[in-house]
Parts: sequence; structure tokens; C-alpha cells
Amino acid sequence: MEDTFDKEKVIECMFDPVTSSILAELENGEKECSFLSEKSSISENEVLERLSYLLDHGFIFKNSNNGKSVFSANAEKLTQILENSDTFDATIEGLEKMDSYLN
Repeated sequence: MEDTFDKEKVIECMFDPVTSSILAELENGEKECSFLSEKSSISENEVLERLSYLLDHGFIFKNSNNGKSVFSANAEKLTQILENSDTFDATIEGLEKMDSYLN
């Protein structure tokens, strides 16, 4: 069964400044919700809220470890959404154009 999701909503979640900082923390491996909350200066409930769409569609995994919520990123799926995104292509083109102006 294939998961259906709104690509634009996923990208919007990923590029939100707070959520992207949480995702950056997850690049180095799983992290407890309390750690992510402290690092991003938001409540644990808000961490859950911000990651909820990504959790629902398998971009982020949530496990319990001794009663604590632990998150990890599905790096392959996150990378795929960016590589297959028109937004990503447009961003790369914009950066290349800006680079040509600067050089």
C-alpha cells in the first residue's frame, strides 16, 4: 500500500525555520523529544505538533524509550522528496543564477 501525502505540505514543514532546526538535529541520529524541545526553545507538545504531518507519513519515526519519546529521521524518504520536488529544482536554478551574477 502506497502512502499518499501532499508534497507541498511536506516541503513546507521541512523548510519552516523551527522544524528545519529539529530535522537538522535528527540528521546525526535519534534524539529525545525533551532534547529537541530544549534546542528549539519550544514545548514538547509543539515539537510533536510540528512533526505530526511528517510522522503521519513516515518521514520521521517516533519510538518510546523508557517512557520518553525518541524521534529519528527517515533520511532516504526526506531526501527523495527534495530530489523529486519542483521547488528543489527551482531553488537550485535560482542559486545557480545568483552565482553567475556574483561571478
